[in-house]
Amino acid sequence: MPVLSHWCRRRGCRAGFLRRKWARELDYTLRKDLWSFHGNRIAVRFQYESHDAAGQWYRSYGNELWEFDDDGYMQRREASINDVPMAEADRRIFGPRPEAERGQSFPLR
Repeated sequence: MPVLSHWCRRRGCRAGFLRRKWARELDYTLRKDLWSFHGNRIAVRFQYESHDAAGQWYRSYGNELWEFDDDGYMQRREASINDVPMAEADRRIFGPRPEAERGQSFPLR
């Protein structure tokens, strides 16, 4: 996937990019953990699971760094994302995070 910030700097363009991305990532479920924050910067780690139109499931995981401008809009995003094919039986993220899991880190494996 191309690096978004190099070719798409307007919010409308980014919205279109995300609509196309999410159209490919069906039954998308996400878990994010706040790693650190300071001033106008946030670091998170994440995992998400989704499948494509052919039914192949993937677990994607990595880290994101966000920086915000004075109006609260994201002005910079860096991400390292790994996509790993998996069997549907290996899924471990289902729907919204249950109340009992909130505030807890999720396992990387």
